[in-house]
Amino acid sequence: MTSLLNLTERLGPIAAEAAEDTLTLSYDDRIKGRLRVQLDSGRAAGLFLDRGPVLRDGDGLQGEGVRVRVTAAPEPVVTARVEPGLPLARLCYHLGNRHVTLGIGEDEQGAWVRFSPDHVLEDLAVRLGAELTHHQAPFDPEPGAYSMAGHSHGHANGHHHEYSHDDGHEHHHAH
Repeated sequence: MTSLLNLTERLGPIAAEAAEDTLTLSYDDRIKGRLRVQLDSGRAAGLFLDRGPVLRDGDGLQGEGVRVRVTAAPEPVVTARVEPGLPLARLCYHLGNRHVTLGIGEDEQGAWVRFSPDHVLEDLAVRLGAELTHHQAPFDPEPGAYSMAGHSHGHANGHHHEYSHDDGHEHHHAH
């Protein structure tokens, strides 16, 4: 029986060839510092990380002399495309103003904004002129300006959320 590999150290970005194994995680799992996981090789492992930034695609973890490279798992996302310049800035502003976690990038088709499926956000994006594509893709959102340390926020409605600014403040309330 193989023992559980304890991954306890964040290494930051590492090259693929510097790792003995890989760990594919969804965005929601890359937020967590304590998690039982299965490496891509099938080996059981546990994350025992200090609070800190969200694990990014390509980040390394180490434990017991083993280096593991994190891979962002494909998951359901919405990619919104608008014209560059002011329309793109406006889309980012209005989505960001909703405290939603956003990935921002560009490819051969132009600039895009990516977020988790949410009909309210999708309606807003369409009203702002975006064309939407629903698909599976790795979700590796912008780390945010305050990504150096996590902290918590209380809310007037009496509940409390803890998260790193690295996750872009995403939190939803059922009021």
